Amino acid sequence: MKDRDFISSALNVIAIESKAVMNLSNQIQPDFENLCMNILNTKGKLILMGIGKSGHIAQKISATLSSTGTSSFFIHPTEAAHGDLGMISKKDAILILSNSGETKEIIEILPALKRSTSNIFTLTNNDQSTIAKAGKINLTINAGEEACPLDLAPTSSTTIALVFGDALAIALLEARGFGKDDFAKSHPAGQLGKKLTTLVQDLALMNDKAPIVDQATLLKDALIEVTEKKLGVTLVSDDKKVIGIFTDGDLRRCLNDDVDLKKTPIKDVMTANFKSIKCNALAIDAAEIMERNKIFSLVVNSSKNKADNIGIITMHQLLEARII
Repeated sequence: MKDRDFISSALNVIAIESKAVMNLSNQIQPDFENLCMNILNTKGKLILMGIGKSGHIAQKISATLSSTGTSSFFIHPTEAAHGDLGMISKKDAILILSNSGETKEIIEILPALKRSTSNIFTLTNNDQSTIAKAGKINLTINAGEEACPLDLAPTSSTTIALVFGDALAIALLEARGFGKDDFAKSHPAGQLGKKLTTLVQDLALMNDKAPIVDQATLLKDALIEVTEKKLGVTLVSDDKKVIGIFTDGDLRRCLNDDVDLKKTPIKDVMTANFKSIKCNALAIDAAEIMERNKIFSLVVNSSKNKADNIGIITMHQLLEARII
C-alpha cells in the first residue's frame, strides 16, 4: 500500500471548507432578511425538506430551529409523496434544500407542495434551477469548490448549508428575544437540561440546615456551629437578614491576631463584604459567580428579600450535582 500523508489530506480539506465558509459571508444578501421576516410572520410551523446529504443537513437545521424558538420539523420528500403531505397546512412554510436545484424527487412534488401552502422558500446554488424558481424566496449559496478531489461527494456545499442554517436559527432566536428560560423548556433532560433547570435552592443548604448564628454570638460558640454543619463556614444574621459570613480564613486571621475566642462577638471578626445570590436563580449562575470571584461558597438570599429563606451554596455541591 502506497504511503499516504493523511495529515496533509485532512488539512487540505479543512482549508477548502474554511474558505467556503468565509466566502459564505459575502453571499448573505437582502433576501436573507426577507426570509427571516417571512418565517417570523408564519403562523404555523417551518417545514424543512431535502434529499440525500441535503436531507441530513435539513434535519439538523430543523432540530436547531425547534430548540431555539422556531417550531419546525423535517419531512422527507419521498414520504411526502406517500401521505406525509397531509402534515402540511396552509399556515405552514416550507424551506427546501437542494444544492443543484434539480432534485427529481422534490420537483415531482412541487405542484402538491404549492397546493399545500404558498409559503415555499428554497436554498440552492443555482437561482435559475427548477426548484429555485418555485420558491417565493430563493437564497443562493455556492461553495465554489468541494473538498472531495473527485468533486463528487458533497463536502464544502453541505458545510456552508449547515452554517447557513445556524445563521438563520440564531438570527431568528435574537429576533424573538429567546432566552435561557425559553431554552430550558425545550431541553429538560441530560446535562444541558440540568444546567438550565436546576435552581440554587435545589442544591443549597437552606434555613435550619444552613450554618447560621446571631451577630451577638461569641466566637467560641460560633465555631461550634461551623464544626457541626461541616462546611468550614457560618453565616451571621441580625434576625432579619444575613449581614456577614465567617470562614476558616477569618478564623486563621483571628488566631494570628490573638483574638480572644471567649469574649469576641462574631460580628467583630466576620466578613461583611460577601457575595450572594437569590435562591430562585440558576445554579449555573452561582458557579459563574464563584469562578469569577475565586471563592468556594455563596450566601443564598430569599427571592423576596425576606429572612425566611436563606442559606448557603458551595462549589462542592455544584460539583457533586454535576452542574460544573
